[in-house]
Amino acid sequence: MTRKESRVIFVLSLAAFALAFLLSTRLWARFDLTKNKAYTISNVSRSLYREISDQVTVTYFVSDKLRLSHPAPGEIADLLREYAAHSRGKIRFVQKDPAKAQLLQKVESLGLAPWPIQVAEKNETTLATVYSGILIEYLDREEVIPIVFSLDTLEYDLSARIRSLIRNRERELAVIVGDGHKQWASEYALLNRELVLGGFKVRLINPGEDIPASIPALFVLGGAAYLDEQALFTIDSFIQGGGNALFAVDGIMVDTRGNLEARPVEDKGLLAMLANYGVALQRALALDTSALNVTFQSQSGSGTMLRSVRYPLWIGVREDAGNPEHPVSARFRGLDLYWASPLELFPPPGVEAEVLFTTTNQAWLQTDSFITNPNLTSRFVDEREATLGTKILGAALRGRFPAAFDGHNNQAKDARLIVVGDTDFAGSLMQVSRGEERNLDFLMRATEWLSSDDDIISIRGRADRERRLDRITDSEKRNAVMGFSRFINTILIPLVIIATALVVLARRKKKTIKSKEPQ
Repeated sequence: MTRKESRVIFVLSLAAFALAFLLSTRLWARFDLTKNKAYTISNVSRSLYREISDQVTVTYFVSDKLRLSHPAPGEIADLLREYAAHSRGKIRFVQKDPAKAQLLQKVESLGLAPWPIQVAEKNETTLATVYSGILIEYLDREEVIPIVFSLDTLEYDLSARIRSLIRNRERELAVIVGDGHKQWASEYALLNRELVLGGFKVRLINPGEDIPASIPALFVLGGAAYLDEQALFTIDSFIQGGGNALFAVDGIMVDTRGNLEARPVEDKGLLAMLANYGVALQRALALDTSALNVTFQSQSGSGTMLRSVRYPLWIGVREDAGNPEHPVSARFRGLDLYWASPLELFPPPGVEAEVLFTTTNQAWLQTDSFITNPNLTSRFVDEREATLGTKILGAALRGRFPAAFDGHNNQAKDARLIVVGDTDFAGSLMQVSRGEERNLDFLMRATEWLSSDDDIISIRGRADRERRLDRITDSEKRNAVMGFSRFINTILIPLVIIATALVVLARRKKKTIKSKEPQ
């Protein structure tokens, strides 16, 4: 090869390398071997470019101190680059350190929240304030994800906000707190925070106040014993006009502020209205072998002690108890319910009803004497034999619902309803059982379905599901699995290691003997 040919090859190689580098900003490839493709955006997100008429700018504000000390910012940036790569130029990704770019004042004015972390530098641990948040801009509109530190719901949060911007549609949810002794700001603080972080503007509606038709979805939390005819009329009017609603209702009132005394709810009309729509709430309490633990104080001689017992009235709805065919309960993560009442479905003509989730087949009811004291667990099974079987605890309905009141015209519009036989699952009790992730995930899915964004729901929950250690509720099966696990870990694995070692030693001995034999 001549010197001239070598130079030509060298120049062409540089040109090919430069071209490949330029193409790498337009092309994207990733091999994602995780179970639910947690590191790959879905077809819904890849297709967003079809709805975008102008360019969307996604700016990831992340502090270098955080980026250099933790892997999460790199994973987040990779996912955002994938959005840009699949958008055909419609989405632009930018990454900035707010401190280096001298944008701290702007970042905080946008609502991106700073938070402290410990940073090790030169054998010294210091406290640093860092940022990790996302600004989405489209035309003269913008949306913010204040804090992001994992991929768990990032794609959902990002795609939902991009769609909201390009459609110029504010994500709103109306809420009626029906029980007079509960307040939204205190009892439902966790739910409020999750909705706000999800990009929803929450609008509190006082019972009896008109519900704007522009709001797509409504949560009615409790209220069977409190909501009067005027309040129910406005809710019925909203549904007749095509509004969608979630009802979290109790059939049995449990006094959580006293001694847990339980009695049937004195219905002022809400339960009757739901029955008119096609779902009847039984005046009963459901119990299940798939139960949560409850910790309480118990008298022991002259003192008190803390006891923790399995409490069948607090049901841990299992992952396999969800309906995989419905968007709200697809890839169901389970749910924690507290003193729930079962549902019966009787959809009227023009209405479709689907079960969302149930108990196990080892559930039963209390229909007569409502015993809720955890010290009296032996009385919980009084009606077990007569009522044993699977119970419906959550359902979804859609169609044109018959009016519950006179005075509405007969031109009802298509609407969607979700009914759950428990009010407390949306409130502060979810912290007690550590069921926040499960319950809030279900409520956010319900919000999206009621807002008619069915495809956005499919993005939630793509990360690996939570796996509880108490999934196996049958004691015989649980003991068998535990025994098998002990056998594998304490007997089988050590025997395999010993056998492998003996085989290796035997082979080495054989080779040594063979090498010493005269040739």
